[in-house]
Amino acid sequence: MKSIRIIPCLDICQGKVVKGVEFTKLRIMGDPIAMAEKYYHDGADELTFLDITATVESRSTIIDLVKEISTRIFIPLTVGGGIKSCDEIKTLLRNGADKVSIGSSAVLNPQLISQSASIFGSQCIVVSLDAKKMGEAWQVYIHGGRINTHLDLLSFAQTMEKQGAGELLINSIDQDGKKSGYDLDLLQALSSKVQIPIIASGGAGSLEHLAQGVLAGKADALLLASLLHEKTMSIQEIKTYLNEQGVMVRC
Repeated sequence: MKSIRIIPCLDICQGKVVKGVEFTKLRIMGDPIAMAEKYYHDGADELTFLDITATVESRSTIIDLVKEISTRIFIPLTVGGGIKSCDEIKTLLRNGADKVSIGSSAVLNPQLISQSASIFGSQCIVVSLDAKKMGEAWQVYIHGGRINTHLDLLSFAQTMEKQGAGELLINSIDQDGKKSGYDLDLLQALSSKVQIPIIASGGAGSLEHLAQGVLAGKADALLLASLLHEKTMSIQEIKTYLNEQGVMVRC
């Protein structure tokens, strides 16, 4: 069995870590540098930094903060927010990012995925898809969940895999911040359509939910925010529980 990654997520707004419900009602959770260091020392396998208002505000990701965090942690760092070009990706990689997360631009300019994958390698390119269920299917939203593209998520995910994406980060808008569990139907449907790793995000509220995301949803990694930020549980508690459920985790 593959080894599952535990990835804390720092959603950044105006220089602070925030968390909301269904992408709204944002609450300040703390300082990104202090939280990044804590999660690194607590045993996180990777860290994801998302500048969640960069696209909406039509600006680039906060480079100085990325650089500072990268000097304090020694695990893979994925950075996203407002990325529109290969030059911006190069800048982020040169300033401490190991991977980039591309969301809105993957929809608006799909060629960016193929171009960046050919230049930097697929292992650097994570496509982030914000999903909302409409009827019996899921559609892709952009601009921080504000705009419905009316694209079928499963079909678009397959397109992104063909374009060279190395991983898919799937954010369930319906479940975001609710702590009622992952959208397992979404994860199961997606895992049957693509071969690249899937990072599950949105909805986990208990240890059981995390195990379900892996065992039923077939996720390759779990992106966590509320559970860790609110100190509901620790990374080591999560890894111990998953190991007891037969899920391989990294020490």
